[in-house]
Amino acid sequence: MDRQSTPHRSSGEAIRVFILDDHELVRRGLQELLEGEGFVVVGMSGSAEEAARRIPALRPDVSVLDARLPDGTGIEVCRDVRSVDPSLVCLILTSYDDEQALRSAVLAGAAGYVLKEIGGSDLLGALRKAAQGESLFDAGLKAKIVEGLTEPKPLDPRVAALTPQERRVLELVGQGLTNRQIGEEMLLAEKTVKNYVSSMLSKLGFERRTQAAVFMAHGPETGSAPRR
Repeated sequence: MDRQSTPHRSSGEAIRVFILDDHELVRRGLQELLEGEGFVVVGMSGSAEEAARRIPALRPDVSVLDARLPDGTGIEVCRDVRSVDPSLVCLILTSYDDEQALRSAVLAGAAGYVLKEIGGSDLLGALRKAAQGESLFDAGLKAKIVEGLTEPKPLDPRVAALTPQERRVLELVGQGLTNRQIGEEMLLAEKTVKNYVSSMLSKLGFERRTQAAVFMAHGPETGSAPRR
């Protein structure tokens, strides 16, 4: 594993952690787990904006950042705090194994990208490695992303024609979410989501949302769309 910036802690000191997650039960659960293992939780927040402000001031050894928040993302918080202090170490915690998010996490300078299904002992190990300055990303993959050697395929022109809201709806349809779940995710009425889905399907030339889901599973690049 390659190394991050030199950590600003002395060997033997308790690892100081900041927790960012919009669910209080998750924050409290992580706090209990970490403090039971000798970590020190120096701060917690459910807001990306608040975390971006507090983390540089508290200077934790590791910040555990939820990938998706009501007012932003953990990846954005990582990028923002490391622009203030590059020695800050961030670990992205997510429910989704998403290649684009992985790429974004690497480019934001995160030490790692960990799925929420991770076991408690594995999370503790990841935090300890991150606090020691180790990157949890595969060195070869990280190098390819940073050097820009993984060139994206051209985006299907039909996807390029979608509005930002329609693209987001397409992404969520691809994750198997219902209209109601999409509405909860995007803070929209279910009827509004239904209208976005209809418009999105029409622009893509699909009749059913299952076609859109298959399309996203193959990747929204040129030539990847299933035909009617």
